[in-house]
Amino acid sequence: MGRPPTPRAPPTALLLPLLLLLLLLPLPRPLGADPLPTEGRLVNCIQAKRKCQVDPICSAAYHYLNSCTSSVSTPSPVQEFLVPEECREAAQHLKNSSLMSCTCHRHMKNQVACLDIYWTVHLARRLGDYELDVFPYEDTVTRKPWKMNLSKLNMLKPDSDLCLKFAMLCTLNDKCDRLRKAYAEACSGSRCQRRTCLRQLRAFFAKASEPHAQGLLLCPCAPSDQGCGRRRRNTIAPGCALPAGAPNCLQLRRDCVSDPLCRSRLVDFQTHCHPLDILGTCATEQSRCLRSYMGLIGTAMTPNFVSNVNTSVALSCTCRGSGNLQEECEQLEESFSHNPCLMEAIAAKMRFHSQLFSQDGADPTFSVMERQNKSPALRPQPWVPSLFSSTLPLILLLTLW
Repeated sequence: MGRPPTPRAPPTALLLPLLLLLLLLPLPRPLGADPLPTEGRLVNCIQAKRKCQVDPICSAAYHYLNSCTSSVSTPSPVQEFLVPEECREAAQHLKNSSLMSCTCHRHMKNQVACLDIYWTVHLARRLGDYELDVFPYEDTVTRKPWKMNLSKLNMLKPDSDLCLKFAMLCTLNDKCDRLRKAYAEACSGSRCQRRTCLRQLRAFFAKASEPHAQGLLLCPCAPSDQGCGRRRRNTIAPGCALPAGAPNCLQLRRDCVSDPLCRSRLVDFQTHCHPLDILGTCATEQSRCLRSYMGLIGTAMTPNFVSNVNTSVALSCTCRGSGNLQEECEQLEESFSHNPCLMEAIAAKMRFHSQLFSQDGADPTFSVMERQNKSPALRPQPWVPSLFSSTLPLILLLTLW
């Protein structure tokens, strides 16, 4: 019998192109990572408007849309926005403009002006759409370790409640203390001017470090400790910050929608704290939900804890007198008071705060990186083969050819 034929070596002309193709593939991105930014997402709306003004067609279309804002009716989120046909045609002229994909930054200097441009372009954007890729803020979440210095808390009694401890941590931090005193003075009973109070509240939650702000607002209390619960509930100075009486919730929303900042914060909350199904699957991870919830504090839609003995939150409004819109009003109210995503995010943050003070013998100055609870409903990432897992089997296969 003759010897079996020797396997032929793979032709170089075939091997090299395949290897080059694999080398050009992008490396895999971590699960749950934010989508890669596009050119439009890198432009804020102020820059996009400036770019639009250079183009006569784009500039004319934008100015026409700007005149449309007063003629657009926003009856309710379950109905279509009533946008005149001429305004829709003007919007079509902007479909290839960077204005259609521009965003705003939560901490930018001219945030209100940026948001005003965004809503001028997105006239027909309905509240309740829950589109993760269509909302005014650039969707970025930075994760920084929590750095806390607990050594000076020794001046407090060992059995002091955690809300008092977080208040002390804020007092010991120059920036947190300065911002807290500013809103406390603006919101005090004798000097209360609600507009100024709300502005100072927004400044505190925008500029104070997240650990200090969340510690003050979401400090855990024992159900029997009403003093702790009262301190937590009074964090936002509800006597001045919340509306007098109890306005209708739909009127509260109408007031909010008329303001570009409040409308943007409400859309942000609806996007990131929205349950996707009856099982309570949440649209995004808890850190985004909490950040959007805190972003509403200092707006017409400021929520707060409803009592001193539990962690339920609600808007300061009622659905009495809603008439045919009773169901719609109750849905709005329950998006805060019976929202499983928000309730679990608050509970998880309070558990984390409890753990910070339950580390016996821990170094009084420590840094903790909080573990994020990621929802399975986060944007799915495209499957991209890794360079190693794709190249190695191919090489082995070709060597046996």
